Amino acid sequence: MMVQGVTAGILVVGIGGNNGVTLLAGQIANRDKLSWETGPGRVSANWFGCLTQIPPRGVHGGVGFQGRYEGLASADKAAIGGWDIRSTKLGQALYDCRVLEPDLVRQVREEMDGMDIMPGVWDPSFIGESQHETALNVVSGEDNSSTRCRLERIRRDIRMWKEKNNVDGHITVIWSASVERPSEAEYKSADELLEAIYDDSNTDDISPSVLYAAASALEGCSFVNGGSQNTLSAAMTSLFEQSYRQPDAPSTSALSKFAPYSSCPAYCLGTDFKAGQTKFKTAAVEYLRALGLSPRVIASSNHLGNNDMLNLTQKKTLDAKMRVKSDIFGPWQEDDLDHKVSVMYTPYIGDEKRDYVEYTSFGFLSSPHTMVTYTRCMDSILCVPLMVDAAIWCDYFVNHKVSPTDAARATAYLFKVPEGGAKGVDPGFFYQMKELDNVMQKASGKEDDVIAMGLSKGIISEEQANALRALSTM
Repeated sequence: MMVQGVTAGILVVGIGGNNGVTLLAGQIANRDKLSWETGPGRVSANWFGCLTQIPPRGVHGGVGFQGRYEGLASADKAAIGGWDIRSTKLGQALYDCRVLEPDLVRQVREEMDGMDIMPGVWDPSFIGESQHETALNVVSGEDNSSTRCRLERIRRDIRMWKEKNNVDGHITVIWSASVERPSEAEYKSADELLEAIYDDSNTDDISPSVLYAAASALEGCSFVNGGSQNTLSAAMTSLFEQSYRQPDAPSTSALSKFAPYSSCPAYCLGTDFKAGQTKFKTAAVEYLRALGLSPRVIASSNHLGNNDMLNLTQKKTLDAKMRVKSDIFGPWQEDDLDHKVSVMYTPYIGDEKRDYVEYTSFGFLSSPHTMVTYTRCMDSILCVPLMVDAAIWCDYFVNHKVSPTDAARATAYLFKVPEGGAKGVDPGFFYQMKELDNVMQKASGKEDDVIAMGLSKGIISEEQANALRALSTM
């Protein structure tokens, strides 16, 4: 989808899924300032949930970054496109998924049906059998003859899409397709990874998500792993480093085999969007820990009936999801915490995710303290704002020369298991918001303003100010 005055590009792997079509419909609704009928009454388009698109609220500003910092791109003006292994027209897919109100679907369906869907690179061994029958829009022929050919096809798709849509800003590729089983391939370096892709033997267990991520790096695009699979690795993170993708890379480097390639800055972020139950879990346990209680049991169940959950009915893909769901409290080292997670596929309720969580902690004198939460919301309504924010942050951070580590730490709040440069970041939502604020202050140059204000008010000494300035350059 092309919009005049484009400042950023968003390419979605799985554009025809519930998240992809909800994102497209949301952009059209906001761009055209649509309103529509719902049961309680008439409502109008907004970007609620997207921290980059809403203004600050509250006494101290609160969440919301639009207007606080210059240079945050407008999602209304972004170019959005992507790939899908299914050929269903996007307006029809929006109608079929039953996420949005019929009156809104009616207003955006025709435009969405006219949008292009690029054929997806796929490997049936990586996703559940439930997805195979509908895989009718896949890369085939010579482009599918080897791992290297599949990678080069994705690279060509990115370049052609960028030119066709006149994208003059940073492009972020977001994995929003079905969860893959974990890849068994392990590489120690970016060179090893590229050598394996270049080798035409097809004997390596290289997943489609790894190819999309590697292609993104070679084209100077950021990659966001919104799924649970193990796409991110030390080798993949290295591939995104500008110091590796230097223009004068030695001829002995595997990188030279993929020339021409981009040396532009780009980020690799993930893993698995922290949109609903998991986000509240970390906030709830953060609350319990703030009270001085000791969490002992977290027993949770969630069920929904969308295609993503259908894919998880296969053990090979469920294992990837359970890995990230069960590891969200790792950095807190709550060794005595018994964390149980159950997921169920219930077709009737479609995309409406419902979850129940019981938290039991030890209080004073080890007396038990138990609380329960219950949540209902369309899964895509929770996830799409994270996709928007991920792309807008990547665009902003590239334009402001933010380091890969700072970008990863600033966006840790988006993911169940922050990996790459964000590995080990505190799981607490409010701590992660502080990380984001700190990076934004540093990137925007407002950090020095704060130090100067502290000096002028006598809160800090000149010596302390110099020490703070030194820290900000580390």
